[in-house]
Amino acid sequence: MSVIDERGKSVITESEVRGAAVGDTLRIDEQALITPLAEDILRERGITVDRARRRTASRRKKVAIGADHGGFEMKEELKRVLADLGHDYQDFGAHSTEAVDYPDYAHIVARAVGRGSCDLGIMIDGAGIGSCMVANKVPGVRAAMCYDEASARNSREHNGANVLTLGGKMIPPDRMREIVRTWLATELTEDRHRRRVAKIDAIEREYHN
Repeated sequence: MSVIDERGKSVITESEVRGAAVGDTLRIDEQALITPLAEDILRERGITVDRARRRTASRRKKVAIGADHGGFEMKEELKRVLADLGHDYQDFGAHSTEAVDYPDYAHIVARAVGRGSCDLGIMIDGAGIGSCMVANKVPGVRAAMCYDEASARNSREHNGANVLTLGGKMIPPDRMREIVRTWLATELTEDRHRRRVAKIDAIEREYHN
């Protein structure tokens, strides 16, 4: 018997439960909907549904998320992390491991943050470097590639990063979870850091006006 973790999905269809065996447990968000066909499969196989209550974040954020093919699997795990932490997200793709170009998705994520439709963004590609370069071309975006908790905390507390890029092929899932938790929990609060970030924004305006 095993636990199938599908937290982070608002609708559970037959595709999520088809691989479940008799006696397994399906873990889903408290408010997730289960389609009738999926319910039939669950009932026939005696699968237990565990509805996990979502945490309430201190300040609930809407996070734009995206990935290329190299980051797709980690993006799916990221959805569960965000759901656990009580944040909302908008998934801009990609939606499979079929090869795509990371600039397309990094641009969409960064644009959502730059235009204010999302509070923050997280983009995952193979190394995290290329997506960081792309995101930083979008006005209003301060993207940081982070590889551990210390760099995640620094990027927010000192640099006011509003887009996080991660290397799906460079870091294990457990480290991704810690990076994301730290990054989302840290804020730019001190005046000395705000003053320096204001200089970053002033430099950007110099070249975009």
